Formats: sequence, C-alpha cells, structure tokens
Amino acid sequence: MVTATCLAEIGHEVICIDKDPSKIQTLRSGRSVIYEPGLEKMIRHNINEGRLSFTTSYDIGIEHAQVIYIAVGTPANEDGTADLSALHLVALSIASLIKRHVTIVTKSTVPVGTNNQLKMWIQDNLFSPVTFDIVSNPEFLREGTAINDTFFGDRIIIGSDNSRAADIVEEINKPFNIPVFRTTIRSAEMIKYASNAFLATKISFINEISNLCEKLDADITEVAHGMGMDKRIGHQFLNAGIGYGGSCFPKDTNALVQMAGSSNMDFDLLKSVIEVNRKQHMLLIEKAIRRFGKLSDIHIAVLGLSFKPETDDMREAASIPIIHELIKQGANVTAYDPVAITNARVILPKEVRYADSVDEAIEGADCAFILTEWKEFISYDKNRFLSLMKQPILFDGRNCYSLNEVENTGLEYYSIGRSNVHEKNMSKISRITL
Repeated sequence: MVTATCLAEIGHEVICIDKDPSKIQTLRSGRSVIYEPGLEKMIRHNINEGRLSFTTSYDIGIEHAQVIYIAVGTPANEDGTADLSALHLVALSIASLIKRHVTIVTKSTVPVGTNNQLKMWIQDNLFSPVTFDIVSNPEFLREGTAINDTFFGDRIIIGSDNSRAADIVEEINKPFNIPVFRTTIRSAEMIKYASNAFLATKISFINEISNLCEKLDADITEVAHGMGMDKRIGHQFLNAGIGYGGSCFPKDTNALVQMAGSSNMDFDLLKSVIEVNRKQHMLLIEKAIRRFGKLSDIHIAVLGLSFKPETDDMREAASIPIIHELIKQGANVTAYDPVAITNARVILPKEVRYADSVDEAIEGADCAFILTEWKEFISYDKNRFLSLMKQPILFDGRNCYSLNEVENTGLEYYSIGRSNVHEKNMSKISRITL
C-alpha cells in the first residue's frame, strides 16, 4: 500500500488489485486498511488526482499495465520456510491475462531462486504468446516510518538479468533521487534476507550484552552509546529491550536458516540470534517473578501491544508470548495500546481486559509492563503511576526512561541491562543508616 501510494505521489498511474472486496471498498473511500502515519492523507490526495485506484479485477488491473508489481505476503510455514502459495496464484493470474510485453517486479520477500521459479510458473501457463521480464526490487520500509523511508531511503536494489527491464524500474524510481544498485536477481533476493538477518543479529547481540551488563553492574545505555560512536558499528539497532518482532525479522531469519539447511550449511550464528530473541521475550516475566515470588492474582497493566510504535501490526509482537505467559501464571492483565487493540483482540487470550487510556490501564495495578515505546508512554506524567497504581512498580521492556528520570520519584523501576532504581535507592539508604 505504501509502495503503490508513493509511486502515485511521484506521478505514476497506479492500479491496486486485491481479492478482498471489503478492503478495496475501504481504500476506494480514501481510508487506509493499515495504520501508517501520513498514509491515509496521501491515499486520498492521489485518488482525487486520478493517479491511484483500486479493484478486485485482475482484468481491469492488468489490461493496460506496462509494469506489474507483485507485493503479496510470504508468511512462514511451520518449518520456517517461506509460504509461496500466494505468489504462485498471482503468477497463474498474470499468465492468463497478459497480452503484450510487461515488466514484472517482485517486491515480496522471497527465497533466493524464487524469481526464476516465478518466471517458469508464468511461462508455463501463458494463454498468449507474449514476452515478459522479471525484476527483483526488494523493499526496505520500516513500519511506522514507511513513507519517509520510501522518499529518503538508503538505496534502491534492482536485480535483473535484463538491462532493459532494469532500466525501466530505475526510471520509475528516478524521482525519489535515491542511490540505485543494480545486480543479479539472485543477489537482490539475498540482499533483502541478509540485511534483515544482520539487523536481527545486531539486536540479539546488544540484548545479550545488556543481560551481561546486569550481572556486572554496567549500564547498557552507556555501553551502547560508546559502541555506537564507532562509525563501523553505528548507533542504530543498539537499543536493548525484550527482542524484535514484526512481519520481517522473525520470518526472514527463519527462512534464511532453512535456505542454508537446504544448501547443506548449518547457520549456527543465525540460529543463536533466533534463540536469544525467543528468550529475551520472557525477561520481564522473570524479573516480575523475582520481585513478587509468584504472579497469580497479581494485577498487571500492559502498556503497548504492537511490535513497535506507530503501527497497529501485531505480527510476532513481544506482547503475544508475554501476555500468554502472564495469563498462564495466573495474573490479571489489563492492556492498552494507542492503535493496536482491534488487532490484539483477535490474537490475545480472552482473559485480557482492555483499557481506553493509560490511566484506566494502570488504575489499581500492582505493576505495569511497558512493551512498546509509544511516545504517549515516554511523555506520560510519572506522578500518575504513583497516584493511580496500587503499587508503583514498573517493568520497562524498552528502556523508555533514563535512570535519572525515575530516581527519587518513588517509583520502583526495573529495566533492561541497567540497575534497578529501587535497589539503588535502598542501597543508598542502607549506607546512610550504617
């Protein structure tokens, strides 16, 4: 949706096809089917300008198309491999309808070699004797900042074995004025997986360092900042927390492990990255059990459900395994998220109660878990924790507050890779008493 809207914004005529009539009707009315800052306004603008339209009909969408973008999902199968069934169905539909030369561009994240398979699927099912080209053009958009990433990205990858087709895709993207790197199709496919796997590795690495910091009385915030000052390392993705989630990192790391296994290679590093992330999800629960002894009948407010701020996406969100475990432990959970509650209701246990505000979520709670670093939580008046909660105890899974912010506030504060503020204050009091 972001790709389509941004391509329309730079002047192209874009027709979006989806098989879900209700989704298409929503989009035709100028409303977005996903939460992405700035997207709905841009959709309406381009509909009004006549550059963006929506249909459930492949015939209408493909009839006059010079370029066809494939942007279907490739979710994980139970064994971690990518599910290409939607891609296969799209290939059959394209094959049955194209009547002149087209360039077919794959935006979907697909295993190395898939575009070659896509070409065979289409070639073997053509209804008319036409030619076509395949281009791999992976996307690198972060949910919550996807429009900005489209217009100000680091690079545009164009993988093609045909220079003419690569020229077309480069010309389409020229108004973005972003550096273009042209490569083979297989390399383009691998670039996408390798990029996501590296970022996931960086996250799991800093989380392991944060766990060690807690044992050695070092501060992960200071450690990460000092590391990030090295230009070879950089500051991005060095924020310790309760692990990564979303539609990309979990799926793509597992798929890359499976690709390696299919090539008789054991990707031990990436397997460790996945395992570290799985364990990191449970860190706050372990801290809470150490604090309370047991969680049965403890009233816990959960702040943040989406896998990251500025999105309503619940796919692989850390909140899912955490809340399931809290319910299993017998805790009473009240949850709040600024935009993701509708999606969360479908996924989370029926025992979860939902609140319409932070105030409502924390009122009378024994403790609060912060699972998503929404700005609303970061700027929240900390005195409200003191006045509304039964016990002002915070377990911050995203290190939303500096230790200086919460020291001397009366809050009992547990974060990731740093000292517990309550224990530090108690330690100071003990030394003074002695």
